Amino acid sequence: KLVKALSAAGKPLAVICHGGWLLVSCDLVKGKRMTSFKTLQDDIRNAGGNWVDEQVVVDGNLISSRQPDDIPAFNEALIKALAG
Repeated sequence: KLVKALSAAGKPLAVICHGGWLLVSCDLVKGKRMTSFKTLQDDIRNAGGNWVDEQVVVDGNLISSRQPDDIPAFNEALIKALAG
């Protein structure tokens, strides 16, 4: 309920690695472009998302990243979103 409410309010939602599963479970990836750890790509696509293999992806209020190696790019995108 919390994640859906934050999304509905347009607040930034940031996920990295396997965090994309939370958005899949909340039905928030349909029509969204995002990334994640490579093993989630089928789940994201099956939920209607457009999975891409990039360090960080910003689509509206959704920020996603693949893995711990991508944390610098992920942090930069998150800080930019929070600065608003």
